[in-house]
Amino acid sequence: MANSETTIVAETGLGKYQVEARVGDAAFLIDEPVAAGGLGTGPNPYNLLSAALGACTTMTIRLYANRKGWPLARVQVAVKHSRADLNARDVFQMEIALEGDLDDVQRARLMEIAERCPVHLTLARGSEVRNVLLPAQPVPKLHPIDSPAHMTCMVEACAD
Repeated sequence: MANSETTIVAETGLGKYQVEARVGDAAFLIDEPVAAGGLGTGPNPYNLLSAALGACTTMTIRLYANRKGWPLARVQVAVKHSRADLNARDVFQMEIALEGDLDDVQRARLMEIAERCPVHLTLARGSEVRNVLLPAQPVPKLHPIDSPAHMTCMVEACAD
C-alpha cells in the first residue's frame, strides 16, 4: 500500500479500557474517563480523532503559510465532535484562530487550505476499514511503521 503507516494498540492490563498506542518510537495511553469505568489516564478514541483533525489542520495551515512567507504567528484549532446517535453522521466543527498580520485574502486562502488537510479529506470522503483476524497463538510481535506519509499528503494539499 502506498503511504502506509502502522500504529500498534494493545491492552495494558491496567483498568478495564486502558490501552497503549505505539507509533514509531513514541507511545501514549488511551483510556475512558473514570465516570465511564476507565482510569482517566488518557484521551478517549473520539478525542484522538478530533485531535488528529485539529493537528493536521494546524500543520497544513502552518506549512502553507511558511511556504508563502506569510506572517502567520500562531494557529489554534478547537474541534467539537458530536453525533445524534450511532446511526447518524458525525459532525466535526472546527473553530480556527489565525494570529498574525494577515490580510483578508490570506485568511480566506488559509481557510481553504484547512479544508484540504489530509485528515479532513479522509473524514469527508469516508474510508474503507478492513479487519483481518490473526492466528490466536502465539500473538505475533508487531512493530509500528513510522513513515512520512502524512507529511507527503500535507505537501500535496498545499500545492498551488
